[in-house]
Amino acid sequence: MTTFSIFVALISVVCFLLVVVIMVQNPKGGGLSSTFGSSQTIGGVQNTTDFLDKSTWTLAAVLIALILLSNLSVTGGVENGSKLIDETIEVPAATTELPTATEEAVEAATEEAPAAESIDSLIK
Repeated sequence: MTTFSIFVALISVVCFLLVVVIMVQNPKGGGLSSTFGSSQTIGGVQNTTDFLDKSTWTLAAVLIALILLSNLSVTGGVENGSKLIDETIEVPAATTELPTATEEAVEAATEEAPAAESIDSLIK
């Protein structure tokens, strides 16, 4: 069993306990705390409310701590470094060469120039 699996189990238990403690509370003074009798009894309503309040905050703090610790225990399946940059992939170098102007291409361009001038004169 990995460390992360242990953290997941602990987080699940804390979440379940947190849900139970929150469901037992009633913000209007009813619920479980009102069934224990009046506030005059020792360990009555006020002590129950204080206990539920403290246990809610304690469980929430434990939950946050477990989540942060579980994040530190995750290796992500990578042994040496990050997988964002994969060093095993080789990018081929650009092998295509840019065409150079040959004498034939320069002559062909100069031969086309008079035709372009005649088209411009027809447009005007």
